Amino acid sequence: GHLPPWLQGTLLRNGPGMHTIGDTKYNHWFDGLALLHSFTFKNGEVYYRSKYLRSDTYNCNIEANRIVVSEFGTMAYPDPCKNIFAKAFSYLSHTIPEFTDNCLINIMKNGDDFYATSETNFIRKINPQTLETLEKVDYSKYVAVNVATSHPHYDSAGNILNMGTSIVDKGKTKYILFKIPPSVPEKEKKKSCFNHLEVVCSIPSRSLLHPSYYHSFGITENYIIFIEQPFKLDIVKLATAYIRGVNWASCLSYHKEDKTWFHFVDKKTKKEVSTKFYTDAMVLFHHINAYEEDGHIIFDIIAYTDNSLYDMFYLKNLNKDFEKNSKLTSIPTCKRFVVPLQHDKDAEVGSNLVTIPSTATAVKEKDGSIYCQPEILCEGIELPRINYDYNGKNYKYVYATEVQWSPVPTKIAKFNTHTKEMLHWGEDHCWPSEPIFVPSPDAREEDDGIVLTCVVMSDPKKEPFLLVLDAKTFKELGRATVDVELHLDLHGMFIPEKDLKTETE
Repeated sequence: GHLPPWLQGTLLRNGPGMHTIGDTKYNHWFDGLALLHSFTFKNGEVYYRSKYLRSDTYNCNIEANRIVVSEFGTMAYPDPCKNIFAKAFSYLSHTIPEFTDNCLINIMKNGDDFYATSETNFIRKINPQTLETLEKVDYSKYVAVNVATSHPHYDSAGNILNMGTSIVDKGKTKYILFKIPPSVPEKEKKKSCFNHLEVVCSIPSRSLLHPSYYHSFGITENYIIFIEQPFKLDIVKLATAYIRGVNWASCLSYHKEDKTWFHFVDKKTKKEVSTKFYTDAMVLFHHINAYEEDGHIIFDIIAYTDNSLYDMFYLKNLNKDFEKNSKLTSIPTCKRFVVPLQHDKDAEVGSNLVTIPSTATAVKEKDGSIYCQPEILCEGIELPRINYDYNGKNYKYVYATEVQWSPVPTKIAKFNTHTKEMLHWGEDHCWPSEPIFVPSPDAREEDDGIVLTCVVMSDPKKEPFLLVLDAKTFKELGRATVDVELHLDLHGMFIPEKDLKTETE
């Protein structure tokens, strides 16, 4: 096929790449050492390159020729030959774990710089053109967080908004929303943007020792949306995991009898909306988008009724019959919640406070809290992306992988939230990655542009490829095959040529 002439830049992707080191193996697919890869588009041609992230974790493991740094699903133990005192000390030092810098989930942009990110307090700067690993940044030096999301948001000024959890800081566990500017004032050129990090607001955890796990959050023009779900981390278990010989993942548990709480933070006042909004227990990883309409906040998420997704990816389950045998016990469901922020305070108990056309409801309870039920938009999609120019605004289109009852995506889909229509692309033996929308330079409509996805083949005789689709019609424009073993990755971003500093700069 052919590529649109305006497509100039680099698609950068990140995900777990190496799962065996010496005689040791990771337990979980999400633990593998980060492998970055990129497709660069230049004058109608595509160049591919990949490189392992040279994290401290990578270097220590490779040097020891075994796994010596613990990951979320794999606990690593020190040299058993060490004396008993060293061993006892090692156990003690793991109470609040020193986390890994194996940043394998996503890519984040900060001004002119790019970082590989995961969910610990570390991010690694990378060169998006050579994929070289540069300095390590520790969030906890600038803000009191032990973990942070790998799905930040960006505002129109280029600020990064992100969230992290502060575990038992001064006896209080809280969720912290923070902002990182894209650049620093001229006179402080020696300092980094992280020195100017600002805490926007903190939300106390409903439980001191059981903070909620979260992978992303939502944003509208005036509000930040945080969902406190009953999928929780047990801090006491976390602190003793090393001694008990279990992994950190076993410290997460789903409390299906609990509620899911919605928090809305006003960006201007930096205060949380005082009304309590909640829904039934659910597990979610990805927010899709959110916007405001007539005093309501509308937000779309992908939710599950249990936490079986994580368990599927233990490597012992990823055998040759994986596609056949692994069935999700809960299908991902795209839910739209409509939350009446401005509602009649004197409304009757039991009345639905949603006043815009929607099947979603928000019912007033006796104690003044509001119980929300969603509209179901569709089922079976994951890794959702949108045209980010519409982030926080009323939008139509979601681009996502399609995952029916198996956790491996077999198609990609374009879903219209207004009409509920869905377009698909799929071929036999193809496992596509998260689809990324790139707007065309003269875009007039939300879906003027293309969609990029890397396709891994489940048939070893077939070569993997990068696929380019017309975002409007979802028809194939072209593909670039790669004669290397491509890995299933997680997330990434497209960097237009103008945002890539040239080597001399």
